[in-house]
Amino acid sequence: MATIVTMPRLSDTMTEGTVAAWLKKVGDKISEGDILAEIETDKATMEFESFNEGTLLYIGIPEGETAPVDSLLAIIGKEGEDVSALIAGGAAAPVAADSTPSPVEVKTAEAPAAAPATALPKGVIVVTMPRLSDTMTEGTVASWLKKVGDSVAEGDILAEIETDKATMEFESFNEGTLLFIGIQEGNTAPVDSLLAIIGPAGTDISGIAENYKVGGAAPVEVKEEGKASVVETAAPVAEAVNDGRRILASPLAKKIASDKGIQLAQVKGSGENGRIVKSDIENFTPVATAPSASASKTSETAKAEAPKVFVPAGEVFTEEIKNSQMRKIIAKRLAESLFTAPHYNLVIEVTMDDAMQSRAIINSVPDTKVSFNDMVIKACALALKKHPKINSQWKEDAIIINHHVNIGVAVAVEDGLVVPVLRFTDAMSLSQIGASVRDLAGRAKNKKLGPQEMEGSTFTVSNLGMFGITEFNSIINQPNSAILSVGAIVEKPVVKNGQIVVGNTMMLSLACDHRTIDGATGAQFLQTLKQYIENPVTMLA
Repeated sequence: MATIVTMPRLSDTMTEGTVAAWLKKVGDKISEGDILAEIETDKATMEFESFNEGTLLYIGIPEGETAPVDSLLAIIGKEGEDVSALIAGGAAAPVAADSTPSPVEVKTAEAPAAAPATALPKGVIVVTMPRLSDTMTEGTVASWLKKVGDSVAEGDILAEIETDKATMEFESFNEGTLLFIGIQEGNTAPVDSLLAIIGPAGTDISGIAENYKVGGAAPVEVKEEGKASVVETAAPVAEAVNDGRRILASPLAKKIASDKGIQLAQVKGSGENGRIVKSDIENFTPVATAPSASASKTSETAKAEAPKVFVPAGEVFTEEIKNSQMRKIIAKRLAESLFTAPHYNLVIEVTMDDAMQSRAIINSVPDTKVSFNDMVIKACALALKKHPKINSQWKEDAIIINHHVNIGVAVAVEDGLVVPVLRFTDAMSLSQIGASVRDLAGRAKNKKLGPQEMEGSTFTVSNLGMFGITEFNSIINQPNSAILSVGAIVEKPVVKNGQIVVGNTMMLSLACDHRTIDGATGAQFLQTLKQYIENPVTMLA
């Protein structure tokens, strides 16, 4: 019996999707795990794989067209099966008026309406500035790895693009010759701006760039035989690892790997071109791996100090540093948070003597390394389960209470601050938290984090104790309702049982959004957090 495939919801904010490209055509055989199409969501262009097998009998949404989530996307069944009744049942979906089982051809007449007045030459593809993160509105070309005239193969890295969160490699989904570069190195442009043009060598592309800018062409352009070019996005289809290799993986495989805490670099793909699919993750057995030599070299290079600027004696001297995309977004987001959310801070002092003894015992176990910050993160995760109102976010018509705990850990990088996320932190052990934080922090400093690793936090921890800061207040990382600021452990005189003795204490400051968290609620959370940190054994209960 034929199966109806609908437009999937590929992100939490997705309400509609655009079919960027069909990788199968009507009549093709489909196996479970095959990529049916590339779908552009509100966040990225993602591969959509089939959970069914059979023959592709009908395509409901042509390339370049947009439809709401759950619209009729395709029908898969037995070869020759009559699906006219299923097509009629999905008439509410934005499908071509006729019920011909090959509506891919219909778009040949429709798509040029959004294209420039001058039709594209045969085989020419317009590549636009991709949206590489959910908050990205513009991108900066950090460097071009190809120059005009170079041959481009599918999977080649075209450029490095700096987003508001990281600098990411941008790979080509097309092949041909790089005919035109629309955004020079160091320049910034909005998402969907003309980035490059790829096509056969020697093709006359005069007028294409001008028409694109003036006419405001859609990011998907018509090619020969009605095929559309793909809005390229590096993040959802490939992951960069420390040695520079690219890892191809399906979105479903990446999601399962993320949920299970599996590093894709350790998985061998069985799909096309070594692509990792669902079955590879499900059948994967973790093995211990040693840190690569290249990662060590990268770390050593990062420590090299920049040359000092010569300042003439007795003269006024200033230096202007161009704001990076990350710095611009940090300024924008934190200003929005501070001036829209009514902040208040609660401060509590925590005795760390037992925590220090417990940490020493834990770290005496071979191959185990746990920091005080890891203990704070674990305590926060458990306290959030007991006080879910802290684990919330504000909306104009409702307060969202998150019953899952995803803790963001603030990491300082060269250009500013990023917040990688530990998903389902409450279910992680101290050693798992420690290993994950070290991995995320290392890749954050090397600009190797993917956007999906910095999304979805429900609470944030910021620690400046390693810099000797004893107490500070942070600005809430929205849409979270709270952020915990962790200070240094200080040895000082304290009173115990009526006696003045030497003790070790640490200051914690909780910044709360008063729209969602009342003072008493925040205070109760800090009391629970204090109990966990001062008595680490209770975290095992």
